[in-house]
Order: sequence, then structure tokens, then C-alpha cells
Amino acid sequence: MVDSSMATVFAKMENLNPGGSVKDRMAAHIVKRAEEQGLLKPGATLVESTSGNTGLGLALVAAVKGYRLICTLPDKMSQEKIDMLKAFGAEVIVTPTDVAHDSPESYTSVAKRIARETPNSFYTDQYYNMDNPQAHYLTTGPEIWEDTDGQIDYFVAGMGTGGTVSGVGKYLKEKAKESGREVRIVCPDPEGSIYQDAFYKRAIRTPRNYKVEGIGHDWMVGTLDFSVIDEVRQVNDRDAFLTARKLARSEGIFSGGSTGLLVHGALQLAKEVGPGKIIVVIICDSGDRYISRCFNDGWMKDMGFLDLDERLGTVGDILAVKGRHVDYANAEDSIGAVALRMSDLGISQMPVRSGDNATTMLVHEMDLLQSLVSGKCKSSDPVVHAAHELKGRVSLADPIAKLQHIFDQNNVAVVFENNQILGIISKIDMVKYLANRAS
Repeated sequence: MVDSSMATVFAKMENLNPGGSVKDRMAAHIVKRAEEQGLLKPGATLVESTSGNTGLGLALVAAVKGYRLICTLPDKMSQEKIDMLKAFGAEVIVTPTDVAHDSPESYTSVAKRIARETPNSFYTDQYYNMDNPQAHYLTTGPEIWEDTDGQIDYFVAGMGTGGTVSGVGKYLKEKAKESGREVRIVCPDPEGSIYQDAFYKRAIRTPRNYKVEGIGHDWMVGTLDFSVIDEVRQVNDRDAFLTARKLARSEGIFSGGSTGLLVHGALQLAKEVGPGKIIVVIICDSGDRYISRCFNDGWMKDMGFLDLDERLGTVGDILAVKGRHVDYANAEDSIGAVALRMSDLGISQMPVRSGDNATTMLVHEMDLLQSLVSGKCKSSDPVVHAAHELKGRVSLADPIAKLQHIFDQNNVAVVFENNQILGIISKIDMVKYLANRAS
């Protein structure tokens, strides 16, 4: 993910693990440690309360080692996760989402009860088992440090169980200290989760349901180490899901809503800290378990996350096809010279730069024509005399539908990012994009 005005963002592709998620690491490590400690006997039953991915990691391990697996899941989880668990031979019990953590009906309470009542069982307990963060301290952290040659400045990860960020964060902080560097750990979190309030030691607001799966929480867990975290920032469901969809279409990274949430936060951070910094963000899992959710237009629209017009794409999608090259006129260039350049380049408008390289004006061929026909200007006059205030500003993330309103008021839309012009979109550019998309 490269933009010269932003920090460099590298993606740690944990969706490429055998079970398709970052949870494979801790699932394998927890079972290995339990075996070493004599807590697992042949034919044992593993029990876990999961949002899906830990269960899938355990299902792979159980299939290979001959264990039985029982998983409890809240009912907000996708059907794909349930079906995948069953495909690996796991038994799945679905529990209500909208109940208190300590309710006998919650997925954690049901799992604990099953573990108590099932002979020769072992509750893997990802929320309190410290082998969870240890798995990432031993593997994920060293990989990130080595792959960035120790030059990482920021690590962006989520907080569900907290295992990934706690283990990786601890490792990176230790290595950075040894090298005289600083690595900051930033955790985007869903709106509705309690973690931001808990991290900043303020009164915890009543948790709200949110649609992103496998990240955030409505109760505190034992495997989350706030001491290695520097910042927690919230991201809403809509931004998380739309970013996941954009990742697939613009970067070829097929992942879920939790990854979308983290990448949205990482890109915000990249804009804030600017070029010269390295950010690593975790790609949590694969999008194959969310086909019926964030990759389903009907579901997205039903949830209020996707308007009909937004299905057309974004301003950034048009620029990706058209390209980002922009030709400028200088304020002191003559009207005749600018007209000749427009003709040679086959364009109908140019942003006008002033002496300090600021760009607040734009000149269109109609402006040149009217100024000459009316006698207001001569061909030798500076083009700034014919230019007008630059309007019609849009950003890369704006929906294409927004362009129609701008075209009704202005001839073109000007794409800005961090006060820099990335491109100019005309009506014909939009027509070409939509025609190619339809074909």
C-alpha cells in the first residue's frame, strides 16, 4: 500500500495460514503446551468458546491429532464459519449474542459447562490461557521484526482475546529497546466495544452490539496486556466492511471485516505520521467466511452499510483506471500558451498554480473562450485573469454518485488528498468508467 504522502503500510498476511487466520498459531501452541503438561490424553475432547477462527484453528489440530472438538459460537457469527467448523468434524453449539457475559446462556458459560460435564475434556480457554499471547511472542513477533529488518515504527492489531497484540507487542517493544528505537502499538477497536474506555481508564459505557466479528469485547479478558499498547482508536462497522471490500478489489487481499477495521485504522495512522515511517498491520483472516456478510450487497444494504449508488464504486476506482497524472498551468502563463497546451494534451481544464505553488484556481476551455470573446482578456494576458476558484473537491473514498451532483454545479471534479491534487475527473471519464464496468 504505497502513497508518497503517507507512511508505508505492510500487511502481515495471516489469512494465508492453513486454517485461514491468525488464530492458527495460538490454537496449535495451546494444544502443544497442554500435551507437554499432561493435560491432554488420547481421545480427549477439546472445548472452546469462539467467534469462529480459533475454533477453525483447533479443528485443524484436532483432526490431525485425533481429538474431538466442541465449539460454542454467538449467533451473530456467519454461517460460513459454522459450516467450515462442521466440515472439519467439529461439533457446533450456537448461543445468543445479546446476553450478558456471565449469563448461563452466553457462549463462554455454555463452553465451561460442557467442559465440566464432559469426561476427558480440556477447555482451551483462549481468553485466559497465557499460551495464547506466548504463541505470538515466539513466532509472529520475531517474523515481523526480521521481515522489516528491525525498522518497524508502528504495529497495528486488534484486541479480541488480545493474544496477538500482547505477544507481538511485548516482543517488538523489547527488540526496539535493545536497538535504541521505539515501536508504537496502535489498536483500532469497534464502536460498541469496551476496550477503548478500559484502556484510557475512564467509566466504561454500556457495550453496544456491533456487526464486525472476532474483535473487541463487552467484558475484560485475561490475555490482553494493555501495558504494551500505546493507543486505542475506534472504527465503525461501516468503515470496517467497506474497507474490507475495497481491499479485495484494489489490493487483491481477500479478508474479513476485522481486517477491514484494522486497515482502516492503519491508513488513518499512515496519513497522520507521514512518509518515512513503516507500519505493519495484521490481516486477520480470509474473506471466504464472510461471503454472506460484508461481501453480500443485499446484507450490506439491509444493515445500512451500502447505498445503491455506492455499489458503483468510489472516486478512487475511476482514478485507478484513468491514472493520477495532473497537468498544471502557472498563474503567469499567457492565455494563448495555456490554450495551446490544452490542445496539444487533449484536455479541457487545468489547475492554476500561484507563485507559492498553492493551487486554488482552475481554468477551463470555456473560461478561455468567454474571456477572449467578451474582450475581457487578450491572448497575452496571464491565465489567472480567466481562471476561477477551484471547486468540486472530492476525495478518493467518496462514492461515484457524489460526482453527479458536482457535475451539475461544475464542469469537473478535482480529487484531493492531504491538500494535494491527485487527479481531475470529467463527465466523459465517469462515462468511460461506467461503460467499461458494465461490459
